[in-house]
Amino acid sequence: MQQYDIVIIGGGPAGLAAAIKAKEEGIDNILILERDKSLGGILNQCIHNGFGLHTFKEELTGPEYAQRFIDKISDMKVDYKLNTMVIDLNEDKIITAVNDEDGILEIKAKSIILAMGCRERPRGAINIPGSRCAGIYTAGTAQKFVNIEGEMPGREVVILGSGDIGLIMARRMTLEGAKVKAVVELMPYSGGLKRNIVQCLDDFGIPLKLAHTVTKIEGKDRVTGVNISKVDDKMRPIRGTEEYIPCDTLLLSVGLLPENELSRKAGVKLGVTGGPEVDERMGTNIEGVFACGNVLHVHDLVDFVTEESYNAGKNAADYIKGKKVNKEVVELIPGNGVSYTVPKTIHVDNINKGVDIRFRVRNVFKDKFISVYFDNKQVIHRKKRVLAPGEMETLKLAEGMFEENPNCKNITIKIED
Repeated sequence: MQQYDIVIIGGGPAGLAAAIKAKEEGIDNILILERDKSLGGILNQCIHNGFGLHTFKEELTGPEYAQRFIDKISDMKVDYKLNTMVIDLNEDKIITAVNDEDGILEIKAKSIILAMGCRERPRGAINIPGSRCAGIYTAGTAQKFVNIEGEMPGREVVILGSGDIGLIMARRMTLEGAKVKAVVELMPYSGGLKRNIVQCLDDFGIPLKLAHTVTKIEGKDRVTGVNISKVDDKMRPIRGTEEYIPCDTLLLSVGLLPENELSRKAGVKLGVTGGPEVDERMGTNIEGVFACGNVLHVHDLVDFVTEESYNAGKNAADYIKGKKVNKEVVELIPGNGVSYTVPKTIHVDNINKGVDIRFRVRNVFKDKFISVYFDNKQVIHRKKRVLAPGEMETLKLAEGMFEENPNCKNITIKIED
């Protein structure tokens, strides 16, 4: 059985950043396991720009952003295995993996960083009536066809869901000569960043139909069109609002799910995001197991993935060095209008220069306040012009706030007038 100090499952932006930070902290015995044929993860197919503004203070494409980390991994001589699928992980931190070169591998780790990313929800998860005809793809699959394989999935396109990848593919398909008939969104607001709505839809005259959904897919061998309908406030199609849109392709951008089958096998406690519940160190309920990136919660900016992953890498290194944390924790509670918080708990004794809290809201709010309460004492009351589920929010809780409230048990974040 091979033994490593830190094993990182996933060689995307989260895994790479965590490995680099752990190496910088003095841990040499590190292994990255990646199931794809190259490092970089999903960034390899994200050829649009907009990456790196926070991390590098310049605008990069996805492959350019990934390459900077891949080069550093190479320079630091961090070990990695490609084309390697992890098939089991247990609470004793024993990993079972398989690849063509080594066959079945058993690896014992002192610490594990979960960085498996997320996956798209498929057609089967949304129950649209219609035959199982060709021409239906998730937006990420279509992105891979166009950007990696150089193949067009279709010419007349309808996109269901207005998450960022759906918006980006609306623009990409248009630039490649396809006609995007509409982006159809179930909710009364878009699930993507405002800048993507402007740059990917408005700039190309692509209609965004809010509070609509696809109610039927037409076609036998290949999609010939879709029926869409308005929905009421309970998300049910409204009779009499049906509209038929002829098309040969339907792209699904209907949500991302953190990839946590391995986490469940290991006994990691999962939260409302579908990802692990973590503390301020990115530590899970299993000692020595950390999580970062989209396996934890779905991000809108890769720069924030990098920040979280540096944190996970540093704390995994501290764990290897024997650093202990006090078991007394403060719990973060998502209050009115807030879906979740990351982290879920904070070791007050472990805070150094404050802690970043990331969260998403449940609905669109205009001219509201983000309020933070230490038990019943309000410590932050900050006005925001617009809050939307598609944009992740970040709050910094300063170290002084904890010093001023030494016996605090719960921190509540809520949206107020």
